[in-house]
This record gives sequence, structure tokens and C-alpha cells, in this order.
Amino acid sequence: MRSADRILDVLRERGRRGLPLERLYRLLFNRDLYLLAYGKLARNKGALTSGATSETVDGMSLAKIDTLIAKLRQERYRWTPVRRTYIPKANGKKRPLGIPTWSDKLLQEVLRLILETYYEPQFSDHSHGFRPKRGCHTALREIYHEWVGTAWFVEGDIQGCFDNLDHSVLLGILAEKIHDGRFLRLIANLLQAGYLEDWRYHKTLSGSPQGGVVSPVLANIYLDRLDRFVETVLLPQYNRGIRRRLNPTYNSVSGRAKYLAKTGRKKEAARLRKLRRTLPSIDPSDPEYRRLRYLRYADDFLLGFCGLRHEAEAIKRQLRDFLHDSLKLTLSDPKTLITHARTETARFLGYDIGVIQNDHLCDPTGRRATNGTIALKVPVEVARAKCRRYQKHGKAACLIERTFDTDFTIIATYQQEFRGIVEYYRLAYNLAPQFTRLKYVMEQSLTKTLATKFRIRVPKVYDRYKTMLTTPDGPRKGLEVKVERKGKAPLIAVWGGISLKRCLDVPLDDAPRIIVNRRTELVTRLLADTCELCGSRYNVAVHHIRHLKDLQRKGHAAPPAWVQQMAARRRKTLVVCASCHRAIHAGQADGHPLTPH
Repeated sequence: MRSADRILDVLRERGRRGLPLERLYRLLFNRDLYLLAYGKLARNKGALTSGATSETVDGMSLAKIDTLIAKLRQERYRWTPVRRTYIPKANGKKRPLGIPTWSDKLLQEVLRLILETYYEPQFSDHSHGFRPKRGCHTALREIYHEWVGTAWFVEGDIQGCFDNLDHSVLLGILAEKIHDGRFLRLIANLLQAGYLEDWRYHKTLSGSPQGGVVSPVLANIYLDRLDRFVETVLLPQYNRGIRRRLNPTYNSVSGRAKYLAKTGRKKEAARLRKLRRTLPSIDPSDPEYRRLRYLRYADDFLLGFCGLRHEAEAIKRQLRDFLHDSLKLTLSDPKTLITHARTETARFLGYDIGVIQNDHLCDPTGRRATNGTIALKVPVEVARAKCRRYQKHGKAACLIERTFDTDFTIIATYQQEFRGIVEYYRLAYNLAPQFTRLKYVMEQSLTKTLATKFRIRVPKVYDRYKTMLTTPDGPRKGLEVKVERKGKAPLIAVWGGISLKRCLDVPLDDAPRIIVNRRTELVTRLLADTCELCGSRYNVAVHHIRHLKDLQRKGHAAPPAWVQQMAARRRKTLVVCASCHRAIHAGQADGHPLTPH
């Protein structure tokens, strides 16, 4: 059997060359692919969240992989309906989320590995969602650098995209490249597995469940048809000309100003030069010049158009017709807006996107170099909403729920939250004006929380924790707490020192990481097939916990051996035999039974 490295390399090469795949189902018999999938999924917080059954990553073993492969060989594997729950959206509504069982997650991750490796080289460069080396920041940087001079934005929103993917259309798209009936049948059964809501079964006649591991890549395969339609039909249709022609009025005023300056009438020349600054140097309505640009992130897309309003409306109609006729999807009219780029802003990926128009901003040579450039901005309501999280009645307030944490955890949590917000909006030119207020509110909330916890006044908090932080921008005032450890460097948590300067080359931390086909330390320990407590080699599995703090046992003089091993390794996993695993869960090891996950 070929290793996972070799399999993925072959799939990637065939995808790059556009060659079809045959006998793809046989790849699902490779144990290495499941070990690779397990090494990735085991780190996820949701691995210990149960679906429609109580099965989770806890108790993962090689025998479980072999059983799953045996069912696939005999085509007896049946997908379990997902457990549906709802998560809040930014607009106050709720989004349905499907939670599969652990076995389904593992198999879906293997399917995702195979499909993503093969289709990734074929995807459009205009697609940025759920792809390696791509994310929100790559999409926004493309808009900033390449969409200069845009006149109209067309904001595209597909109504309930994930819930309305047509199964027959999706399977037809897959069948064009995948010539394996068994593999396609497995995908079809996954799509039709249904879901449980309040423990009542519901059929899934369309859509790919949000929360499914393989759903994002299936959506990208489906919506790649939209990308190709825009690239092959709309872009050639609406892109023409190399440069706009010069504005005759601008040239006339410029020539007259030069003539007046030469003849000594300097005041009249100055008046004309001032008038010239209010005129465009090129003809904005040049009928021989048009530009259309396109970008998609998951089910949201944005088009930038240089042309006339009625042409932008025609583009919107063509998109609506294509989505309805070819992909059986509906373009949401209330959310699909046509926005004038210089007077309004389009909302995309949490940013306000517009075009700068300011005749008074000039470079050292006197050119209006900023006109037409893209402006990425933090929406005002976003900054206000972030502040409200730490306020009560309009003022910074103590977060009572955090007073039960240690001072180290409180400071570290505030710093992580502020850093996450700032790093996402690092591309915005109004970063400092919008988030200076947020920094002040969060610092006041932090100090009030610490003051409430220790029953002291806020000035005493500053006296106890104040420090001078060393940053790339020089020393900055901040707060710091140290936790001393015997024989180890102290743990340090700080508040402050995060720059609010704009940076267009922010590291890409929001994109999916590239999968390196290398066995993790966890997989290596599992393959050793030896209990790390008693040395047995019978029915070895992996015991998982959510947090290291779960190892704390109050009132016990000496923690049991399994707790000591996990704490010493600082690992949330322990490879144990079946009897040791049962003893841990039953509380026979320390009198502390574990509740089901």
C-alpha cells in the first residue's frame, strides 16, 4: 500500500494536469490517510463534542480505523445523521450547524484531503475561502492593490448557499473528473444522511451541512462554476481598452494656464490651476474603456466595475440568471447591492471598502496620487460593538465572570482578545482612530475586573501590575504579571504594547494551514501500540481530555499515575490499554469518575 505522501503527490499532479480520477474509492483503504486525518482533527476543540451518538475522539485506536476500512471495503459504511444546533450570527439571527459523529468526522477528513489535494490546482485564483495559503487578508490585499479606479461595487450574496446546494448538480460536477461510482455513491449518501433536531430526524434534500468537515471543499467545487462563468463570460465581455483617453476639458484648462503664466498673468493662471485640480485628468466616461474585477470568499463575492451604472445592473442580472439556471441557487436581492465606490462603501469580509476621492491630497510633485485608490476601513459600528462587550450603561465595566480566574489568566485573556481584533483589521487605514477608544475601554474593564477580584481600588491595580514594555515602536506603558516556576522560566502575561499602525503585509494567520504529511507525536505514540501506564499491548486506545486544567484533583494528596504522566508531558492525550481506559473513566484510578463528553 502506498504511503499518504505518495498518494497526495499523485493526486496533486493529476489535478494540476486536469486528468480524471479512476478507482478513487480504493484510496479509502489506506490506513496512513486516516492517521494523517486523526493527527489533524485531534487538535480541534470540537473533537470531544459528540454528535448524534456519544462517540468522540476519546478512545481512538488503530482497531477503530481498521473496522471503518473493513466496512468501506464491503460498502457497508452508513453515515450517521448529524446533530443540528444553532450558533448566533452578527445580525442577531442564528446559523444552523451540524455536528457529525467522530467516525464520520474522520472519514470526512480523509475525503477532504483527497478532494482538496486534487481540486486545489484547478481552482480559480479569484477564490480565497477555505483554501491553503489563502484567507481574508489575501482577498483584501488583492482588492487594495489591483482594484484601483473602481467606479461601482457589486456585492454578491447567495441566499442560504450551504443549505441549498443542489445534490444532482454537485454530483454531476464531481462526475466530470471522478470516474468512480463507489466514491460518488459515498458522497451522495453523505449529502442525504439527514440531521437530528430536538432528536427528530429530518431529511436533507439539498445542501451540504454547515459544520461538516468536507462541506467547505464541496462548496468550493460547486461555486468554482461561478468563478469560471465570470472569468470566461463576464470578464471578456466587459473588459476593453488599455487606458482611458485624456479629458479634453482638463487639457484645455491646463494649456490655458500655461499660456497665462508665460504671458505674466500669474493670478489668472493660478485660478485656472486651482480649477484644474477639481477636474479629472482622464475621461471617466470613455466608452472605449471598461474594467471588471471579481473576487469570491466562500459564498460571498464582490465585483468592482469601471463603467456605467446600467452596465453594473446588467452584470448583476447575468449573475442572478446564471446562479438560478445553472447552479439552482438564488441571489439575495436585499443583500446584493450596487454601490457607488467614491461616495459610498461596500461591506465585505467585515471591512468597509471604498475609493478615495480627495482633490487636496497630493504627493510632493503636486499630483493627486490618492484619487482612485482603494480605502479599507474599520466600520464604525464594528468598533462600537467591540466596545459594548466591555461596557455597562455606556461606561467600561468589570466582567464579573472573569473574577473567578487568576490574575494571569485575566490579563492574558484581555490581551489575546485585543490582539485578535487588531490583527484582523490591520489592513485598515483608520485602525488607530477606531481602536484607540477600544483599547481605553478594555484597559478600564481589565483594571476594574482585577480591582473587583482583589477588593482594591483601580489605582492600586496599576501600582501592583504596571510595567514598561519593550516594543518595536519603543517603550510603552502596560501591565504585567509573572508566575514563578521552580526550575523553569516564569510565565508572563502582559497587557499593552500592541501597535495600532497600519500594515499591509500582515502575516496570513486566518487561512487554513498547509497540511504537511508528517506523522505527529500523537500518531507515533499510537502506532507504538503500547499502554503508557502498564505496558500492555492489548486493545490500545488514546485517552483525550479537553484542557490540562481538567487534571487538577482538589483534596487528593497524590494524583494518580495517569494524571502525573499527562501533567508531566503537558499533553492532553495518553495512550492506554482498554482496562486502564475503563479504570480512568470509572474513577477506579483516583476515585474521580469522568462524566461523558
